[in-house]
Amino acid sequence: MDVLDRIKEQVEGNAVVIYMKGTPQFPMCGFSSRAAEALASTGVEFGFINVIQDPEIFENLPRYADWPTFPQIYVGGELIGGCDITVELAQNGELQKMMEEAVAKAKATE
Repeated sequence: MDVLDRIKEQVEGNAVVIYMKGTPQFPMCGFSSRAAEALASTGVEFGFINVIQDPEIFENLPRYADWPTFPQIYVGGELIGGCDITVELAQNGELQKMMEEAVAKAKATE
């Protein structure tokens, strides 16, 4: 399977997914750490892809949504952005609502 098809499958197969360096439990950069903490603070389940363990995704994800940096957070199949945007959305309460809506929509289509 082509790497861009794999990324598309991951984005569409998870209501919320973060492409990050490391894991939420063991982040490997400060930006990934802060973004994962913001997602976790909502109490809503989310998926993650460790781009360090998958060099093909690391090299090609910036092409997928034309976003050059990591982490990248997708909610409901749409890129919401990176660390700063995610933290800001968490602080103003929008992130939780977005994530809950994406999870509800995904469950409704199962």
